[in-house]
Amino acid sequence: MKISPVLFIFAALLFSGAGAEPDGRPGLVEACDNAVDDDADGLIDLNDPDCGCPVAAPVSRIPNPSFEEQDCCPGNRSQMDCATGWIQASAPTTDYLHTCNWLGWPDLPPPRPFPDGEGCMGFRNGRPGGNNGGGPQPNWKEYAGACLTNPLRAGVAYRFEFYVGFTHRDNSPPTSIVFFGTANCNNLPFGNNDPDFGCPTNGPGWMQLGSVSINGANQWLLKEINVVPTEDIYAIAIGPGCVQSPSNISTYYFFDKLVLAEEREFSFRISTLDHPCSEAFGLSIPFYDTLQYQWYRDGVALVGQTSPQLEDIKEPGDYQVRALGPNSCRITTAYRHRPPAFTTQLREVICEGESYSFGGRSLQYSGNYQDTLKTANNCDSIVRLELEVIGQVADTVYAWIFEGGSWPLGGRKYDKPGRYTATLTSSYGCDSLVLLILDTYKVYIPNAFSPNGDGRNDTFTIFIGQDIKEVLRLQAFSRWGGLAFDSEGLEANAAGFGWDGRTGGKPAPPGVYVYQATIVTMDGQEHRVSGEVVLVR
Repeated sequence: MKISPVLFIFAALLFSGAGAEPDGRPGLVEACDNAVDDDADGLIDLNDPDCGCPVAAPVSRIPNPSFEEQDCCPGNRSQMDCATGWIQASAPTTDYLHTCNWLGWPDLPPPRPFPDGEGCMGFRNGRPGGNNGGGPQPNWKEYAGACLTNPLRAGVAYRFEFYVGFTHRDNSPPTSIVFFGTANCNNLPFGNNDPDFGCPTNGPGWMQLGSVSINGANQWLLKEINVVPTEDIYAIAIGPGCVQSPSNISTYYFFDKLVLAEEREFSFRISTLDHPCSEAFGLSIPFYDTLQYQWYRDGVALVGQTSPQLEDIKEPGDYQVRALGPNSCRITTAYRHRPPAFTTQLREVICEGESYSFGGRSLQYSGNYQDTLKTANNCDSIVRLELEVIGQVADTVYAWIFEGGSWPLGGRKYDKPGRYTATLTSSYGCDSLVLLILDTYKVYIPNAFSPNGDGRNDTFTIFIGQDIKEVLRLQAFSRWGGLAFDSEGLEANAAGFGWDGRTGGKPAPPGVYVYQATIVTMDGQEHRVSGEVVLVR
């Protein structure tokens, strides 16, 4: 079988090893396929420059396809311009996440690790209500765009491969990812800074190149869109579809490793056998009878693994295949095998004397616990539990009442000074013992006065103790409701101040009057007290 030059474009390199590194043993050569440091330079197999070989990988026409090149480190949301070559294509702004600092919204975490490198992009499809006091914005759609390093030519078959990431299932519901193109880079950005503009094709100059449906939760999935453009495409935008998305929650997704190249460039690459968590998980490479294969993990040869398939993979790592042809060599891009693990955080509260069942154990003490389960695909599902045990709580409450008032506690009302205990039930159903120490405010209001000038009880005033801050106002009314006396900022505890029994400059008639006072306690609370006072002449 002949090897197609279109598939490999193999360099005419004789794979023999050039000799030891300067710090290795002179005259020794790295064998490159035996998992041994043959030339003693501390580097094994593909990690040794002696084993250099061109990489058989499609070259993306999208600049900075994995968001690794940076003009700045993102410190917050909406900083897509920190990723070199990328443009905020829409008025609603995409987010740039990178391990150098900002890793996204706390309530919308990206799945880790990222498929390639340390950065990725996050975007919304629709915006929930509550923003700026308004309702949901179903046309709030966030797109990132880029001018291509080489245009897509009309009539040529291309493949767009990318990883799409999902946060929690509620926040990453099933939707569609759409790939847009334009013949002019000047069409970026689009939408005239209108946050409700929607997708690019709502304006001139843009076309939809393809779309794909997505569905997942807390994971990354590899997706592809195949396209044969009808005209030359110089710039692209990627994001949600044009269908309106009314929602009361934040819908959010991620992008990473966006590879756009001619379809033929994808022919020689590693594919998976079964789910990454499966016991039967393996990898495969296209078979050609003129090639010799060698598998590697993290650059070190897996001795004896020379067939197109590598089965029953148990160890995580970066897997590659070296393919040797007549006077030629090519290395596949690495397949990063990281079995996904899903983490759930729980917090539970129990009362003292109770127990909580977790992972086959009966827990009775506060602490942090962890259990590992298996999903339907045999992936680890890690459950972390923060358990708090609440014992019997004894609280002391100090309270004051005015004469004739009462204090409620535990379904009863207490109207006398003293010490009382009550057992209450907290919101968690646990007992709480409360000690109430009740006292009365020190306020003395006379029930009669005689303004006859004898120096005894000539005025009606209020006497207060240290638990009262001030008397804001004292008023007295006749039995017909007429205002007889009104004083603000009364100086309390002073017999010479208060109502002297005169109204409008004339002596008020004797009889029963109703008083009303506004008193401020030391905690700053205002209280109104009222009663009757007799004016005696």
